[in-house]
Amino acid sequence: MKVQDTKLNGVKLITPPTIFEDIRGSYVEIYNEQIYKKAGIPIKFIQDDISTSNKYVLRGIHGDSETWKLISCLYGKFYLVVVNLDENSSQFKQWESFTLSDTNHQQVLVPPKFGNGHLVLSAVAIFHYKQSTQYNRKGQFTYLWNDPELKIWWPITNPILSRRDEGREDV
Repeated sequence: MKVQDTKLNGVKLITPPTIFEDIRGSYVEIYNEQIYKKAGIPIKFIQDDISTSNKYVLRGIHGDSETWKLISCLYGKFYLVVVNLDENSSQFKQWESFTLSDTNHQQVLVPPKFGNGHLVLSAVAIFHYKQSTQYNRKGQFTYLWNDPELKIWWPITNPILSRRDEGREDV
C-alpha cells in the first residue's frame, strides 16, 4: 500500500494494498480497515455509495463540514477535482486534480470541508466512495463547476450537468 501526500493538506493519493492482474483479469483490495489504519488512515467509514455516469457527465463540486470520503473508480475513467473549502485554511479555494481509473486503481482521500467533483472521460464510469458519516444532502454545500473564483481547469467546456450542478436547484 502506498499513501502519498498531495499539495492540499489532508488530501491523500492512495494505491490500495493488493492489486493482482493476470490473463484472467484483476483483483483489487480497495479497503481493509486494519491495513489502512496502519498506514495512518484511522477513519471509520460507515457508508458506501456508487454512482454510474456516462461520458462528459460532470458531478459536483459538493461536500460538507463532517464527512471524510475515500474515492475510487471501479470501472472506466474520470477526472476528479478536490477543492479546499475550509474558510479557516491558508489553502482556501485551492484545488488539485487526479485521474482515477479501473486501470490505475488509485484512490483519493478527501477530508471534511473539502468539495469534490468529477468528469467522466470514458464511455461509462462507476464512481465509488466510502463515507465517514451518513449522507445528508441538506448539510452539503455546492459550488458551481465553473465558479470564476475557483478557476478550475476541466478537460471540456460543455459538460452534461444536473439542475443542481447548473445552479438551478436549491440544495
